[in-house]
Amino acid sequence: MSPVSRCFNLMRFLLPGCVAGLLFLLSGCSTPSNTDPKQIAKRKVERAGAYAALTEEHKSLVDLGQLRVGMGEDAVYMAWGAPAQVLQSGDASGEVTTWLFEGTTTDDYLSWNFREVTRRDGTTYLDRFMDRDINIRIYISAELFFRNGALSSWKMLPRPPGNTILAPQPFLR
Repeated sequence: MSPVSRCFNLMRFLLPGCVAGLLFLLSGCSTPSNTDPKQIAKRKVERAGAYAALTEEHKSLVDLGQLRVGMGEDAVYMAWGAPAQVLQSGDASGEVTTWLFEGTTTDDYLSWNFREVTRRDGTTYLDRFMDRDINIRIYISAELFFRNGALSSWKMLPRPPGNTILAPQPFLR
Protein backbone atom coordinates (compact mmCIF):
# COMPACT_ATOMS: atom_id res chain seq x y z
CA MET A 1 0.00 0.00 0.00
CA SER A 2 1.43 3.37 -0.96
CA PRO A 3 2.06 6.10 1.65
CA VAL A 4 -0.66 8.25 0.08
CA SER A 5 -3.29 5.51 0.34
CA ARG A 6 -2.18 4.77 3.94
CA CYS A 7 -2.63 8.44 4.79
CA PHE A 8 -6.05 8.47 3.08
CA ASN A 9 -7.15 5.35 4.99
CA LEU A 10 -5.97 6.90 8.27
CA MET A 11 -7.91 10.09 7.55
CA ARG A 12 -11.04 8.05 6.74
CA PHE A 13 -10.67 6.48 10.17
CA LEU A 14 -9.86 9.64 12.15
CA LEU A 15 -12.14 12.20 10.50
CA PRO A 16 -15.51 10.71 11.58
CA GLY A 17 -14.27 10.31 15.16
CA CYS A 18 -12.91 13.87 15.26
CA VAL A 19 -16.16 15.27 13.87
CA ALA A 20 -18.24 13.23 16.33
CA GLY A 21 -16.03 14.30 19.24
CA LEU A 22 -16.19 17.95 18.23
CA LEU A 23 -19.99 17.82 17.94
CA PHE A 24 -20.20 16.13 21.35
CA LEU A 25 -18.04 18.83 22.96
CA LEU A 26 -19.88 21.68 21.28
CA SER A 27 -23.31 20.36 22.16
CA GLY A 28 -22.36 19.42 25.73
CA CYS A 29 -24.38 16.70 27.38
CA SER A 30 -27.90 15.89 26.32
CA THR A 31 -29.15 17.53 29.51
CA PRO A 32 -28.03 20.95 30.73
CA SER A 33 -25.60 21.19 33.63
CA ASN A 34 -27.28 21.10 37.04
CA THR A 35 -25.42 24.24 38.12
CA ASP A 36 -26.19 26.25 34.97
CA PRO A 37 -27.49 29.67 36.15
CA LYS A 38 -30.55 29.38 33.86
CA GLN A 39 -31.47 26.02 35.38
CA ILE A 40 -30.95 27.36 38.91
CA ALA A 41 -33.23 30.33 38.10
CA LYS A 42 -35.96 27.94 36.87
CA ARG A 43 -35.74 25.85 40.03
CA LYS A 44 -35.86 29.02 42.21
CA VAL A 45 -39.08 30.09 40.46
CA GLU A 46 -40.44 26.54 40.84
CA ARG A 47 -39.84 26.69 44.62
CA ALA A 48 -40.16 30.44 45.17
CA GLY A 49 -41.63 30.07 48.68
CA ALA A 50 -38.78 27.83 49.82
CA TYR A 51 -36.21 30.21 48.28
CA ALA A 52 -37.73 33.21 50.07
CA ALA A 53 -37.50 31.33 53.41
CA LEU A 54 -33.74 30.66 53.04
CA THR A 55 -31.12 32.59 54.97
CA GLU A 56 -29.07 35.13 52.99
CA GLU A 57 -26.05 32.81 53.19
CA HIS A 58 -28.01 29.87 51.76
CA LYS A 59 -29.56 32.08 49.04
CA SER A 60 -26.10 33.15 47.86
CA LEU A 61 -24.92 29.51 47.88
CA VAL A 62 -27.98 28.41 45.88
CA ASP A 63 -27.39 31.24 43.39
CA LEU A 64 -23.83 29.93 42.84
CA GLY A 65 -24.89 26.25 42.68
CA GLN A 66 -22.89 25.42 45.81
CA LEU A 67 -23.63 23.28 48.87
CA ARG A 68 -22.94 23.61 52.58
CA VAL A 69 -23.72 21.29 55.48
CA GLY A 70 -27.00 22.32 57.09
CA MET A 71 -28.81 23.27 53.87
CA GLY A 72 -32.31 21.84 53.52
CA GLU A 73 -33.43 19.52 50.73
CA ASP A 74 -35.22 22.38 48.95
CA ALA A 75 -32.05 24.51 48.93
CA VAL A 76 -29.96 21.60 47.64
CA TYR A 77 -32.56 20.89 44.95
CA MET A 78 -32.48 24.52 43.81
CA ALA A 79 -28.65 24.55 43.78
CA TRP A 80 -28.03 21.18 42.07
CA GLY A 81 -31.34 19.95 40.68
CA ALA A 82 -33.08 16.63 41.08
CA PRO A 83 -30.99 13.60 41.97
CA ALA A 84 -30.90 10.54 39.72
CA GLN A 85 -31.83 8.32 42.68
CA VAL A 86 -33.08 8.81 46.24
CA LEU A 87 -32.25 6.10 48.78
CA GLN A 88 -33.58 5.69 52.33
CA SER A 89 -31.58 4.01 55.10
CA GLY A 90 -31.36 4.10 58.85
CA ASP A 91 -29.39 3.06 61.89
CA ALA A 92 -29.52 3.56 65.66
CA SER A 93 -28.92 7.30 65.25
CA GLY A 94 -31.88 7.79 62.88
CA GLU A 95 -32.93 7.79 59.26
CA VAL A 96 -30.71 8.95 56.41
CA THR A 97 -31.81 10.03 52.95
CA THR A 98 -29.15 9.68 50.24
CA TRP A 99 -29.29 11.54 46.94
CA LEU A 100 -27.21 10.13 44.10
CA PHE A 101 -26.17 12.29 41.14
CA GLU A 102 -24.88 10.85 37.87
CA GLY A 103 -22.24 11.81 35.33
CA THR A 104 -21.14 10.28 32.03
CA THR A 105 -17.92 9.03 30.50
CA THR A 106 -17.22 7.36 27.15
CA ASP A 107 -15.65 4.13 25.95
CA ASP A 108 -14.30 3.70 22.41
CA TYR A 109 -14.66 0.31 20.74
CA LEU A 110 -12.34 -0.09 17.76
CA SER A 111 -12.44 -3.07 15.41
CA TRP A 112 -11.11 -3.93 11.99
CA ASN A 113 -13.68 -4.61 9.31
CA PHE A 114 -13.81 -5.15 5.57
CA ARG A 115 -16.03 -3.67 2.89
CA GLU A 116 -16.35 -4.52 -0.76
CA VAL A 117 -15.15 -1.73 -3.03
CA THR A 118 -15.78 -1.55 -6.77
CA ARG A 119 -13.03 -0.17 -8.98
CA ARG A 120 -13.72 1.95 -12.07
CA ASP A 121 -13.16 -1.08 -14.30
CA GLY A 122 -15.93 -2.99 -12.48
CA THR A 123 -13.74 -5.37 -10.50
CA THR A 124 -14.11 -5.54 -6.74
CA TYR A 125 -11.76 -5.95 -3.80
CA LEU A 126 -12.01 -6.02 -0.02
CA ASP A 127 -10.86 -2.83 1.67
CA ARG A 128 -9.88 -3.04 5.34
CA PHE A 129 -11.01 -0.18 7.59
CA MET A 130 -11.19 0.62 11.28
CA ASP A 131 -14.73 0.65 12.63
CA ARG A 132 -15.42 2.82 15.70
CA ASP A 133 -18.27 2.72 18.18
CA ILE A 134 -18.58 5.14 21.09
CA ASN A 135 -20.42 3.96 24.19
CA ILE A 136 -21.59 6.46 26.81
CA ARG A 137 -21.35 5.04 30.33
CA ILE A 138 -23.19 6.47 33.35
CA TYR A 139 -21.53 6.56 36.79
CA ILE A 140 -22.38 7.97 40.24
CA SER A 141 -20.67 11.37 40.47
CA ALA A 142 -21.89 12.56 43.90
CA GLU A 143 -23.56 11.26 47.05
CA LEU A 144 -25.42 13.65 49.35
CA PHE A 145 -26.59 12.56 52.79
CA PHE A 146 -29.50 14.16 54.66
CA ARG A 147 -30.50 13.72 58.31
CA ASN A 148 -33.75 15.29 59.50
CA GLY A 149 -34.17 17.08 56.16
CA ALA A 150 -30.79 18.87 56.33
CA LEU A 151 -27.59 18.11 54.42
CA SER A 152 -25.27 16.32 56.86
CA SER A 153 -22.43 15.41 54.46
CA TRP A 154 -21.61 14.82 50.83
CA LYS A 155 -18.87 13.40 48.68
CA MET A 156 -17.87 13.88 45.08
CA LEU A 157 -16.76 10.74 43.26
CA PRO A 158 -14.11 10.81 40.53
CA ARG A 159 -14.99 10.35 36.89
CA PRO A 160 -13.84 6.90 35.80
CA PRO A 161 -11.42 6.99 32.89
CA GLY A 162 -12.73 6.28 29.43
CA ASN A 163 -11.59 3.02 27.89
CA THR A 164 -10.38 2.23 24.40
CA ILE A 165 -11.05 -1.39 23.49
CA LEU A 166 -9.37 -2.72 20.35
CA ALA A 167 -10.90 -5.90 18.96
CA PRO A 168 -8.59 -8.45 17.34
CA GLN A 169 -8.05 -8.22 13.57
CA PRO A 170 -10.46 -10.49 11.63
CA PHE A 171 -9.16 -13.28 9.48
CA LEU A 172 -10.03 -13.67 5.79
CA ARG A 173 -10.77 -17.18 4.61
